[in-house]
Amino acid sequence: MALLLNIETSTKNCSVGLSKDGVLVAYKEENNGGYSHAEKLHVFIEELLKEKNLTITDLDGIAVGKGPGSYTGLRIGVSTAKGLAYAGNIPLIAVDTLKVLAKSLHIDKEQLVVPMIDARRLEVYTAIYNSNLEEILPVEAKIIDESSFHNELETCKVYFLGDGAHKCKEIILHENANFIDDKFPSVKEMAQLSEKKYQNKQFEDVAYFEPFYLKDFVVTPSKKKI
Repeated sequence: MALLLNIETSTKNCSVGLSKDGVLVAYKEENNGGYSHAEKLHVFIEELLKEKNLTITDLDGIAVGKGPGSYTGLRIGVSTAKGLAYAGNIPLIAVDTLKVLAKSLHIDKEQLVVPMIDARRLEVYTAIYNSNLEEILPVEAKIIDESSFHNELETCKVYFLGDGAHKCKEIILHENANFIDDKFPSVKEMAQLSEKKYQNKQFEDVAYFEPFYLKDFVVTPSKKKI
């Protein structure tokens, strides 16, 4: 039984929520097409705690989406979560972002869900889950082409979702491929996952925990002429 603050900033969705015993009791999020995490994250946290008459020390733990995803988004979310966990002397919990995304869709037993987070060009961060949220294919950075997920698509219906799925619609044309629009990792799906980790005491070392970037951050040179 735990009161947890959940933070998810791996994509353009800035999402914060309070959960009690695995049930989301309040949340705030904004997805305006850009990255507003630096401006909104701390404001959302303060507003939620104030609305519920809570302080950080009232919480049992801080849960954060660990990635993969946006380098900047992950840095902001994880650094905030680490700071709050340290200040409150409470546990830090890391939740798989792709699993959070996959949990937003309910599928039948014989079907598969493929969450996709946009990377560069035709690349996505992805994994494959079954209806029990068991990982069938581990997280990877994958370049999408016409043969991607062919074996899975030949055997069952596969649902693709997330901000990386949109650019795959014109490439993956199999009749068993289904694309779900407007799905982003959100604290609305984090509550049960973070509660389970809390109960299992799957805590992170606040001093050494780092986001799961999956790939090294690459700086793109400016095209402006000096």
